[in-house]
Amino acid sequence: MKWHRSRSIARIPGGFTSRTYENFQAKTTDIDKFVYLMGLQDRNETLFYRLVFEHIDEMMPIVYTPVAGKACQKFSHIYRRERGLYVAYVHKGSIEKILRNAELKNPSVIVVTDGERILGLGDQGAGGMGIPIGKLCPYTLCAGIAPSSTLPITLDVGTDNEERLADPLYLGLRQKRVRGEDYQSFIDEFVAAVKSVFPDVVLQWEDFLKGNALKQLERFKDELCTFNDDIQGTAAVVVSGVLGALRITRQQMREQRIVIAGAGASAQGISNLLVAALVECATIQRAVKEGHAEPEILENLSEAVNRAMWLPEYLPVRYEP
Repeated sequence: MKWHRSRSIARIPGGFTSRTYENFQAKTTDIDKFVYLMGLQDRNETLFYRLVFEHIDEMMPIVYTPVAGKACQKFSHIYRRERGLYVAYVHKGSIEKILRNAELKNPSVIVVTDGERILGLGDQGAGGMGIPIGKLCPYTLCAGIAPSSTLPITLDVGTDNEERLADPLYLGLRQKRVRGEDYQSFIDEFVAAVKSVFPDVVLQWEDFLKGNALKQLERFKDELCTFNDDIQGTAAVVVSGVLGALRITRQQMREQRIVIAGAGASAQGISNLLVAALVECATIQRAVKEGHAEPEILENLSEAVNRAMWLPEYLPVRYEP
C-alpha cells in the first residue's frame, strides 16, 4: 500500500497546516516538540504527515534521531496513547494469538526492537518503543508506504537499567533482562508467529545489542524478508559513498586506507561490506584486463552479485548467474 501527499489534498483546510506549524514553533524544547508531534500523529495522522513533509528538514530530527533517543529516556513520563504492540516475555506461548488480535491485519513493514541499545544511549527497556515508531515515519515520508500498513513492535524482556527499574512510572516489565536460551526461544517464537500471521511482511530489526543483532540476522535471513538497518542499511550508504568518492577522485579501492571508529553493529556491517566491495572491485579490474578473462572469474562474480556480466567489446562474452 502506497501513500502520497496528494492524499491530504482537500482533506485539510488550506491554512490549517500553517496554524499547526505555528503551534509547533511555540514549543520551547525538543522534547515538547516531540510530544506535540506524537500527539498530532495520534489524533490526526493525515495532518501529521502533511506537516512533517512540508518541514521535513526541521522535523525529522524531532520524530527520529536524535530527539527520539532523548524521548525514549523519558518515555514512561511522556507516554500519552498506545501505538504499536508491546510483546512481553510473560506473553511467551501466546505471541501468535497476540499478533492475530492486532488491529492491523496485513502490515507491509514491522520495525521491532528489544530496547537494549537505543541510539547509543544503552538499555531503555520498554521505553525503546520510540525508535520503531520514529523509524517508520521515513518509510511513509520518503518511501510512500502507507502509515496504516506499518507496525512498530517492542519485545519487552526486562531491562538492566537500574534507573528505569527504580522509576515508579516505568511502563515495562520490572525485572532484569532475560538472556541466553530463554531469550532466544522467545525470539524464535516471535519470528515464527510473524511468519504465520504476516507471511508477506518485511521485518526490520532495530537497536538490538550487537551480538543479538548479528545472531538474529544470520539466524532468520533465509526464513523471511528481514534486515537490520544498523548493520546493512548504514553499510550500504557508507560503501556507496566510498564508491562515489572513488569515481570522482579516479582512485582505486585497493589504494585506500579506511579507519572505522568503534566496533559496534554498524561498524561491523560497514567493514564486512567494504571487504566485499574490495573483492568485487578487484575481481572486476582483473576480469576486464585483456588476457585476464578466465571464465571462472566472471562466473564467480556473476553468481556473487546475481547479475549477468559482460566483458568489454574486445572480449564479447556474457555470463549469466
